Amino acid sequence: MFWPVPTNSITDGKDAFRLKQKVYLMDLSEMIAHVKALPGFAEHVGMILAHNGVVRAWSRADHSPVARIKVSVNRAAMDALVKTYEQRPGIFKIMADAREGELKAGDDMLFLVVAGDIRENVKETLGELLDRVKSETMIKQEFAE
Repeated sequence: MFWPVPTNSITDGKDAFRLKQKVYLMDLSEMIAHVKALPGFAEHVGMILAHNGVVRAWSRADHSPVARIKVSVNRAAMDALVKTYEQRPGIFKIMADAREGELKAGDDMLFLVVAGDIRENVKETLGELLDRVKSETMIKQEFAE
């Protein structure tokens, strides 16, 4: 899911990517603001949960050092998961975004925002969606140097 950001707000283009000739920026605050601005938000939302996944400096498998990773994302599959999980009871809106290419330890990699009625619905949805996005839509290669 993507939303436009004015071009003058991007200083170096490092975190920006182009989609259909528009510039977009991965920004968790902007994602939450977008959800809050949607019609029906106040009437249907009692909780927003956000996930900010960052690149670890160590491998999950064996804790060996990781200096950088290369990430590719199947955006169509990610969008399909978002649409599926938005159909769950109590879920008002879901947004997902991921950076691709070479990232270094500490860089933001994945943002998820789930807005819904009550915490039981929102927490369960975020947890399941996160697991599926990571396992079904993202491929990572780790590099020690």
